[in-house]
Amino acid sequence: MTDHEAPAAPEDRALAIQDMEEQLSLLWRRARANGNRVARQVHPEMEPGAYGLLKALQRRGSLRLTDLAAEIGVGKPSVSRQVTLLEKLGVVQKAPDPEDGRAQTISLTEAGSRQLASAQAARRDVFTDLLADWPVDDLAQLADLLRRLNLAYLKDPL
Repeated sequence: MTDHEAPAAPEDRALAIQDMEEQLSLLWRRARANGNRVARQVHPEMEPGAYGLLKALQRRGSLRLTDLAAEIGVGKPSVSRQVTLLEKLGVVQKAPDPEDGRAQTISLTEAGSRQLASAQAARRDVFTDLLADWPVDDLAQLADLLRRLNLAYLKDPL
């Protein structure tokens, strides 16, 4: 709220939250469908949920299984199952952890990096086409609002 804005009435805030929730629900469904397509572009047998895992490895490099699970906010057994499948598909690899020989690190393979980058480029192309008539300032504002929403989620204790 800026210095010039009056506080919103509780019913107006409730309606705005309801509208936002409905729009986010629609966005999440569409994003999930888009994520399914992107996952298939990386590898036809890849599960859609694995995209976030690959993205985390791309962003952070090699990670231990427990760190990878924490990074994407999913339980270790679920991540372990995904990693096993992704390893069979040739997009990730395990290696001994240089800091602890009993542990392993997981990283993208060269092929996995290429396939992920290709799928991400295709995803950006879709956004470029969908949002071609949006002013750059609107795109930047949307990115900022989404960033704020993602930061707000960090306050959620669950």
